[in-house]
Amino acid sequence: MKIRARAISKGVGEGPLLISDKPISFLGDVDPRTGIIINKENPLYGKKITGKVLAFPCGVGSTVGSYVMYQMRKNGTAPAAIINESAETIIIVGAIISNIPLVDSVRITELKGFKYAVVNAYEGWIEVT
Repeated sequence: MKIRARAISKGVGEGPLLISDKPISFLGDVDPRTGIIINKENPLYGKKITGKVLAFPCGVGSTVGSYVMYQMRKNGTAPAAIINESAETIIIVGAIISNIPLVDSVRITELKGFKYAVVNAYEGWIEVT
């Protein structure tokens, strides 16, 4: 199924789809060394986001989160792409400086049940299977 999205951080990324119905803070919710979600309150707790398409409603937390995303790119632990319902500044800046494709304006509930996603943040669409 193909879904229109607003392209924010340009690029194409694909991989297994991980969905959280909770906001994510890259400062505190994710271990940048391992790429594992470490916030026990998040439904993705214990999951590795490295090389995955990460879908969540929005980001929260400190502006340092942008630099944590950049550190993840340098460590090779960053997600392949990010899908948000409403991307906010911290996630936008982090995605841009880390070259992580980012789209938003997608209802996370539409993605439930799908296992794989291709994100085209040049043309503004995602395809889920």
